[in-house]
Amino acid sequence: MPTQKHVFWFNDGKSPNVADSLDKMPELTLHRLAFDGPKADNWGAMSASHAYCISSTRQEVPDEYKARAPLLAKCPDLLVVSTSGAGYDTVDVVACTAAGVLVVNQTGANADAVSEHAVAMMLSLTKNIPQTDRAVRSGDSTKREGFKGWNANKRTLGLVGIGNVGRRVARIAGKGLEMRVLAYDPYLSAEEIAARGATKVDMPTLLKESRFVSIHCPYDKDTHDLISSEALAMMQPGSYVITTARGGIVNEQAIEAALKSGHIAGAGIDVWMEEPPPSNHPLLKLPNVIATQHTAGITHDSRINMAQWNADQVMQILRGERPPRLINPQAWDAFAKKYQRVFGAKAGA
Repeated sequence: MPTQKHVFWFNDGKSPNVADSLDKMPELTLHRLAFDGPKADNWGAMSASHAYCISSTRQEVPDEYKARAPLLAKCPDLLVVSTSGAGYDTVDVVACTAAGVLVVNQTGANADAVSEHAVAMMLSLTKNIPQTDRAVRSGDSTKREGFKGWNANKRTLGLVGIGNVGRRVARIAGKGLEMRVLAYDPYLSAEEIAARGATKVDMPTLLKESRFVSIHCPYDKDTHDLISSEALAMMQPGSYVITTARGGIVNEQAIEAALKSGHIAGAGIDVWMEEPPPSNHPLLKLPNVIATQHTAGITHDSRINMAQWNADQVMQILRGERPPRLINPQAWDAFAKKYQRVFGAKAGA
């Protein structure tokens, strides 16, 4: 039975990263790989490894190296796939569960960064800060009355999802700006949502009553195109949309049309179907769009958190311990049998 544990990671250019943290563990052999490296070398390391530290961002991982059934079949001793952030778009959780592979994410590690970014977008939109900045720099003679915005104070904010990020946005908006905060989250009770600083409502009510709608839910088959033309039409004229979750939840063609018509006054978009978005993307031509490049969660602080949390969870699992951010707990029994086969030791309950 092997005593040395093997982990592989593809260099994604992030710093600090999980590999820097895992390098300090003497009981591990860390394989630093490159997507454009020799395939035979990559698969040689991968097929002998017990853990895969993978990027959460689907555009950063070639299909061949996404944690799906074909890869799992070539890695018979793999025990865990650990994503770099809260998302796990690069992982087929069903296939991992069937293979006895645990899936963990780092949800919460960048929650402060994302929530602050979402609120910054909301305030910048309603105060027309980007438009004013561009005008001042270009020598535009528009008088300051032309940039008149609105207060966010005491208006209604609707949160689609109130997990680690959403609850922080609720706290900032509710306590700091005295906003009325509504939340749509089918996985939480009214009591749980109230404890997180919001009032539970259904989606139509949220859309109709909110001046600002901020997206904080996962991306899956149920949330794909959740903010559609029909959803946007239900919103108040002159309202705002902010999305810092995942591309594909807000339909890009629908929000473009709603912005052009003036029904939606502005949008803050950090996440895109194609990342980074092409420079000729129609939304980038609109003056009432604040565009960022999936950077809401990227701060020095959050990078440190994500790298260390990732390494800690990988080490816990390779010691046979249950990790705190387990996506597929139903895989535990199959994982425990596999762990016994691979390491000749029992995993914890």
